[in-house]
Amino acid sequence: MLKSTTDRYGAIAVTIHWLTAIIIILALASGFQAGNAIDAADKVGFLRLHIPAAIIVLLLTLFRIVWWWFFDRKPVPVTGSPLWQERLARVVHIALYIVILGMITSGIGMIVLSGAGPNIFAGSVAPLPDFHDFPPRVPHGLGANLLLALLAAHVGAALYHHFIRGDGLLWRMWYGR
Repeated sequence: MLKSTTDRYGAIAVTIHWLTAIIIILALASGFQAGNAIDAADKVGFLRLHIPAAIIVLLLTLFRIVWWWFFDRKPVPVTGSPLWQERLARVVHIALYIVILGMITSGIGMIVLSGAGPNIFAGSVAPLPDFHDFPPRVPHGLGANLLLALLAAHVGAALYHHFIRGDGLLWRMWYGR
């Protein structure tokens, strides 16, 4: 089934979810590697992976938002979940969207303000600027750490539901029955 039902997510939502998760992990890992790289060539190599991954995350996130608003519905909350857990899950999901969009916005801001795009993608021999000199660097760095915390909360909640509560929540975000 392509669309979600009242008790499980459809194939489109599942695909967007897991593809986004994998690419976010790739973007975070390559971003932290770029931030810690001493050698300029290494930094450029990581950024050549990081920036396209971030663009794919942006496109998937925008598609996901459009999908939820116009074409699909989310399943109802799991039976027996306390109201505070439902509300906290909603807050975490909204925060994930906000932080992802903020990270991408601040990343674009850094590339534009620093003029580093040609150095990264055109094979220019000019050295990369120090990204710490540009204001979007602060929210980008804070956002990366906040995104890690939100992902840990999201994964932790899914594992709690799967292993402690045993309520089948995790299986709702997978293919088939």
